[in-house]
Amino acid sequence: MADDYILETDALVKEFKGFVAVSDVSLKVRRGHIHALIGPNGAGKTTCFNLLTKFLEPTRGRIRFNGEDITLEAPAQIARRGIVRSFQISAVFPHLTVLENVRIALQRKLGGSFYFWRSDSTLSRLDDRAIELLAEVGLDSYVDMVAVELPYGRKRALEIATTLALDPELMLLDEPTQGMGHEDVDRVMQLIKKVSTRRTILMVEHNMKVVSGISDMITVLARGAVLAEGPYAEVAKNPLVIEAYMGTSEEAAQA
Repeated sequence: MADDYILETDALVKEFKGFVAVSDVSLKVRRGHIHALIGPNGAGKTTCFNLLTKFLEPTRGRIRFNGEDITLEAPAQIARRGIVRSFQISAVFPHLTVLENVRIALQRKLGGSFYFWRSDSTLSRLDDRAIELLAEVGLDSYVDMVAVELPYGRKRALEIATTLALDPELMLLDEPTQGMGHEDVDRVMQLIKKVSTRRTILMVEHNMKVVSGISDMITVLARGAVLAEGPYAEVAKNPLVIEAYMGTSEEAAQA
């Protein structure tokens, strides 16, 4: 049923002066699922994210969220609907504390401008919720640490906390484990699984351990077009996917 899908695209196309970066991508993201968008470098994954969040305007095609056409909406309108995105590079305020980073994200709910000039006492009413969010991502013992001093994996967890502060219905995670060691990858993978219990996640990810471990559905892109779609076990056996992305059959089996 249509209500089962929180996000749908219909024949989405993005052209750059004759170069087709995204070609007729029709995507259906089921509500409450973790949906991975994978493919080789240059496959069009990040461009798709930019189209969904309206950082780019589609050349053709439609985007629907909760059944409503959002194709012509601005990025701020998209965010207000509950579609919130993270980026490949960790985007936190490096010289503010962990608590202050989450509190800034929470200020959106107060309405008006961000209150950078207000005293701590004025904004302290946000502290309890900020600490709850930090506990959810395992950072409650880091509240007073300056963000720049956090290990890389913990910075990504902080970014997820600031994303959660915006109360998203759909989280778009762009390479959430990029550049991490094994321990951080495992931690962030479990964190994504944990925070998905009350929301939908669409993620671009290269790490096949993460993709196979937590994804409910996978869409494979190649040269801007959908090559295959389905559960990991099904997609990993697809000869076209193996050839285009996963290498040899033996490598796919080990992924």
